[in-house]
Amino acid sequence: MAVAENSKTAKSAPNTVVIKARKGLLGIDLKELWQYRELIYFLTWRDIKVRYKQAVLGIAWAILQPVMTTAITSLVFGLLLKVKSDGLPYPVFVLSALLPWHLFQQSLQKSSVSLVGNANLITKIYFPRIIIPISSVLAVMVDFFISLILLFIAMAIYGITLTWIALWVIPLTLLAVLAALAVGLWLSALNVQYRDVQQMVPFLIQIWMYATPIVYPINTIPEGIIRYIYSLNPMVGVVQGFRWALFGGSPPDMTLLVSTAAVLVLLAGGLFYFKRMERTFADVV
Repeated sequence: MAVAENSKTAKSAPNTVVIKARKGLLGIDLKELWQYRELIYFLTWRDIKVRYKQAVLGIAWAILQPVMTTAITSLVFGLLLKVKSDGLPYPVFVLSALLPWHLFQQSLQKSSVSLVGNANLITKIYFPRIIIPISSVLAVMVDFFISLILLFIAMAIYGITLTWIALWVIPLTLLAVLAALAVGLWLSALNVQYRDVQQMVPFLIQIWMYATPIVYPINTIPEGIIRYIYSLNPMVGVVQGFRWALFGGSPPDMTLLVSTAAVLVLLAGGLFYFKRMERTFADVV
C-alpha cells in the first residue's frame, strides 16, 4: 500500500511529501487502513444512505427480496419439482442459504463497480484505494442483519430452536464477506481497464447461484473428488456451514475446509492483482 514519507532529497522544500509504493508480496499496510478508518465509515454510511434515499419502501427491501425469492423458489422447486430438503421445511431450507448468498451477491455487485463509481475521488486525492471496495461490501451488512432476524422468525414459526452451534454463523458470515471481497478485488480492478466487466457480473452471479447448493441439498453432488472440486466454490462451504450451524446435523468437514482454502487463495491473488493495478487507476478511470 502506498505510504507517505518525507523526502530526504528535497532539502530545499521541507514540506514536500513523496508517495512511494510499499514493498512486499501483497503491499497491504494495516496500520494505514486503521488511520483511514473514518473514511471507511464515511464511505460505508454514504452507500447506505444513497441506497435507501427516496426509496418508497426504504429498508423494507431487505425483507421483501428474501421473502419473495423464498416464496417463488419454494413453489417451483419445493412444491412442483419436489426437490429434497434434508428433512427440513423447504422455505426454511432455502431461506437459510439465500441469506448468505444475497450477502455475497450484493457485495460482489457493488464492489465490482465501486472503483469506477468513485472515479471523482480516485482522480483528486490520495487514500488507500482498497478502502473503496471494502466500504461497498460493509454497506451490504445492514440488509443481511435485517434478513437474519427474518430467518429466526421463520425458524420459530416452524418450531426450530437454536443451539450454541448457531454462533458459527458469525465466522461463516465473515467468510462470505471475504469471498465477496476477494472476487470483488479482481473484478473492480479489471472493470477499470475493461468496462464490459460490469455487464458480465450479473451473468456470472446467475451461474454461480446454480453452482451453489441453495435450492438443492449438497447430497445431490456425489461424494469424493467430485464434491471436493465442487467445494472450490467458496459459497458451498458457507451455505453448508449456515445450515449446519442453524439446524444441526453432520458438520461440513472437508467441504468447509476446501471452500475456506479457496477463499484465502482468491483473496491473496485479488490483493496482489489489485495492488499491482492500483498505480494506473487514476489515469485510466
